[in-house]
Amino acid sequence: MTTALNPADAAFARDPYPFYAGLRAQGPAARVALSNGTSAWLVTGYRQARAVLADPRFSNVPAPRAGGSGRVGPAAGARSVLERHMLNTDGDEHRRLRRLASVAFTPRRVDALGERIARLTEEVLGALAERLDREGAADLVDDFAFPLPVLVIGEILGVPEEDRADLRTWTYRVGSPAGALAPGEIDDAWQSLHRYFTGLIAAKREQPGEDLFSLLAADEDAEALDDTELLAMAFLLLFAGYETTMNLLASASLLLLGHPGELTSARQEGEPRWAAVVEETLRHASPLEGTTWRRTREEVDLGSGTVVPADSSVLVVLAAANRDPEVFPDPDDFRPGRFAPGDGRALPHVAFGHGPHVCLGARLARLEAVIALPRLFDALPALSLAADPATLPYRPGLLVRGPRSLPVRRAE
Repeated sequence: MTTALNPADAAFARDPYPFYAGLRAQGPAARVALSNGTSAWLVTGYRQARAVLADPRFSNVPAPRAGGSGRVGPAAGARSVLERHMLNTDGDEHRRLRRLASVAFTPRRVDALGERIARLTEEVLGALAERLDREGAADLVDDFAFPLPVLVIGEILGVPEEDRADLRTWTYRVGSPAGALAPGEIDDAWQSLHRYFTGLIAAKREQPGEDLFSLLAADEDAEALDDTELLAMAFLLLFAGYETTMNLLASASLLLLGHPGELTSARQEGEPRWAAVVEETLRHASPLEGTTWRRTREEVDLGSGTVVPADSSVLVVLAAANRDPEVFPDPDDFRPGRFAPGDGRALPHVAFGHGPHVCLGARLARLEAVIALPRLFDALPALSLAADPATLPYRPGLLVRGPRSLPVRRAE
């Protein structure tokens, strides 16, 4: 049986979990017909997700047109260059690209950013408080969850601050299904990103700084990135560097505003509880809805009568795996206590993936959240939602997930 799915559907974007629960009931993987005319096998169970993500029979070089439109032209050329990043590679090539990028994300380098993240958080919160005073309302996505991680990753990578709003628009569009946007917007975004990163890399070679893009552009080692790889790396690190953290901050804020008891516990118990809030948000509202597309190198028997043919497109749905009731009791409940220190019962979530392609920026995302969230609610303790959470618009698609807006006001 093949199930139909339209990733651009607003109702699905807002609450995809019942659909994923239905797929999980069918077996280890289910074949889904996508609205763009392609089909794919979606993996929704926790244990099956971890197994697939660590199984070399599932290549990260995606099958042709996996989740895509099959278009040709300038936009397709730009997209093909920018998508040649390390998440779409295997084996030695993946290890080389990951090693080159990992210099910016070592534990020592990430932990050293703590003070800078705290200062940037105070700046962002100052502007947020001013808007609340001036206008009586604000948007926690536009005024908190977006500006903080984009400032952080912008400094790491060397992206000028004045360019970051355009980059947010373009990366949002390329991460959206075609049916969610006006005709031509996705194509324009791919071409704009290609032009922008081409110019940025040229500028870094002329006037290098201490940022990662400068280091990568100036690297003359035999294994250094060529120009095409540099463009793809720039796109990946920017997109992954802020998009997931933005969704983590927005979703955590929404969940805490809707669960005042959990917010009180976090404020009373301090950093360990805030860390548990972050982990539970990552599980409950996974910022990465699914991994990048995979392709079966050969026929794969996943058990329970589920056989995935060779050369099939496969998507591991992290958001579904993290709500597998066989692993996480009452998976639809927001319960940070399941990750509290000493609890010892919760298995690790898969919000950052698993296996050789596990997210390089996981430590940075966690650090930003555990620094920023307590400061938000300490600086603005009387925040309340200014909209019905059931009506909030969500990011469409199968790649990343989070509220597109989160209106708040000061509680009276």
